[in-house]
Amino acid sequence: MASRKDMRRADLIVPYAEPTKDKSDGDMASTMASTLPMAAIFTRNKMIGWVAVVFAIQSWLAESPEQKRTASTPAYFSVGMSFMSLLVGYMPLFLPPTPNRVGAGSGTEAPPAAPPS
Repeated sequence: MASRKDMRRADLIVPYAEPTKDKSDGDMASTMASTLPMAAIFTRNKMIGWVAVVFAIQSWLAESPEQKRTASTPAYFSVGMSFMSLLVGYMPLFLPPTPNRVGAGSGTEAPPAAPPS
Protein backbone atom coordinates (compact mmCIF):
# COMPACT_ATOMS: atom_id res chain seq x y z
CA MET A 1 0.00 0.00 0.00
CA ALA A 2 2.86 2.38 0.67
CA SER A 3 4.17 2.06 -2.89
CA ARG A 4 1.01 3.51 -4.58
CA LYS A 5 1.76 5.51 -7.64
CA ASP A 6 0.45 9.08 -8.04
CA MET A 7 -1.99 8.93 -10.94
CA ARG A 8 -2.27 12.70 -11.46
CA ARG A 9 -0.69 13.95 -14.66
CA ALA A 10 1.12 17.27 -14.78
CA ASP A 11 0.14 17.89 -18.40
CA LEU A 12 -3.58 17.90 -17.51
CA ILE A 13 -3.32 20.73 -14.96
CA VAL A 14 -5.52 23.71 -15.89
CA PRO A 15 -4.43 27.02 -14.35
CA TYR A 16 -7.05 29.09 -12.51
CA ALA A 17 -8.54 31.94 -14.49
CA GLU A 18 -10.68 34.46 -12.61
CA PRO A 19 -14.13 34.76 -14.20
CA THR A 20 -14.92 38.07 -15.86
CA LYS A 21 -17.72 40.16 -14.44
CA ASP A 22 -20.88 39.87 -16.51
CA LYS A 23 -22.34 43.20 -17.66
CA SER A 24 -25.90 41.99 -17.09
CA ASP A 25 -25.46 41.49 -13.34
CA GLY A 26 -28.25 43.26 -11.49
CA ASP A 27 -27.49 46.00 -9.05
CA MET A 28 -29.35 45.26 -5.83
CA ALA A 29 -28.95 48.77 -4.39
CA SER A 30 -30.64 50.41 -7.37
CA THR A 31 -33.38 47.78 -7.29
CA MET A 32 -34.03 48.57 -3.64
CA ALA A 33 -33.90 52.29 -4.40
CA SER A 34 -36.66 51.92 -6.96
CA THR A 35 -38.94 49.50 -5.09
CA LEU A 36 -38.75 50.81 -1.51
CA PRO A 37 -40.44 54.15 -2.28
CA MET A 38 -43.44 52.32 -3.71
CA ALA A 39 -43.63 50.11 -0.61
CA ALA A 40 -43.47 53.22 1.59
CA ILE A 41 -46.25 54.92 -0.39
CA PHE A 42 -48.53 51.87 -0.31
CA THR A 43 -48.05 51.20 3.41
CA ARG A 44 -47.57 54.86 4.45
CA ASN A 45 -44.74 53.65 6.64
CA LYS A 46 -42.30 56.45 7.52
CA MET A 47 -39.43 54.11 8.36
CA ILE A 48 -39.53 52.45 4.95
CA GLY A 49 -39.60 55.94 3.44
CA TRP A 50 -36.41 56.96 5.23
CA VAL A 51 -34.70 53.71 4.22
CA ALA A 52 -35.78 54.42 0.63
CA VAL A 53 -34.15 57.86 0.81
CA VAL A 54 -30.89 56.38 2.08
CA PHE A 55 -30.82 53.66 -0.60
CA ALA A 56 -31.70 56.13 -3.36
CA ILE A 57 -28.99 58.61 -2.41
CA GLN A 58 -26.46 55.81 -1.99
CA SER A 59 -27.23 54.32 -5.41
CA TRP A 60 -27.14 57.78 -7.00
CA LEU A 61 -23.71 58.55 -5.55
CA ALA A 62 -22.32 55.10 -6.42
CA GLU A 63 -23.59 55.16 -10.00
CA SER A 64 -20.89 54.26 -12.51
CA PRO A 65 -20.61 55.73 -16.01
CA GLU A 66 -21.63 52.33 -17.41
CA GLN A 67 -24.81 52.39 -15.32
CA LYS A 68 -25.53 55.97 -16.41
CA ARG A 69 -25.38 54.94 -20.06
CA THR A 70 -27.49 51.79 -19.73
CA ALA A 71 -30.07 52.96 -17.17
CA SER A 72 -33.59 53.56 -18.41
CA THR A 73 -34.14 56.40 -15.93
CA PRO A 74 -31.63 58.68 -14.22
CA ALA A 75 -30.75 57.92 -10.59
CA TYR A 76 -32.03 61.27 -9.36
CA PHE A 77 -35.55 60.13 -10.32
CA SER A 78 -35.35 57.46 -7.63
CA VAL A 79 -34.19 60.12 -5.15
CA GLY A 80 -37.20 62.26 -6.06
CA MET A 81 -39.50 59.25 -5.74
CA SER A 82 -38.12 58.45 -2.30
CA PHE A 83 -38.70 62.03 -1.13
CA MET A 84 -42.23 61.77 -2.49
CA SER A 85 -42.72 58.61 -0.41
CA LEU A 86 -41.70 60.60 2.66
CA LEU A 87 -44.16 63.32 1.69
CA VAL A 88 -46.95 60.75 1.48
CA GLY A 89 -45.93 59.26 4.83
CA TYR A 90 -45.94 62.63 6.60
CA MET A 91 -48.98 64.04 4.78
CA PRO A 92 -51.41 63.42 7.68
CA LEU A 93 -49.34 65.86 9.78
CA PHE A 94 -49.88 68.71 7.33
CA LEU A 95 -53.25 67.75 5.87
CA PRO A 96 -55.11 65.94 8.66
CA PRO A 97 -57.89 63.62 7.51
CA THR A 98 -61.46 64.77 8.03
CA PRO A 99 -62.92 63.49 11.30
CA ASN A 100 -65.71 60.94 11.03
CA ARG A 101 -69.15 62.01 12.18
CA VAL A 102 -70.43 60.14 15.21
CA GLY A 103 -73.01 57.58 14.20
CA ALA A 104 -72.25 57.91 10.50
CA GLY A 105 -70.84 54.90 8.80
CA SER A 106 -68.12 54.70 6.26
CA GLY A 107 -70.51 53.74 3.49
CA THR A 108 -69.20 50.20 3.25
CA GLU A 109 -71.43 48.54 5.83
CA ALA A 110 -74.52 46.46 5.10
CA PRO A 111 -77.82 48.31 4.69
CA PRO A 112 -80.05 48.52 7.78
CA ALA A 113 -82.66 45.85 8.35
CA ALA A 114 -86.11 46.47 6.91
CA PRO A 115 -88.81 47.11 9.51
CA PRO A 116 -91.29 44.26 9.99
CA SER A 117 -94.48 44.72 7.97
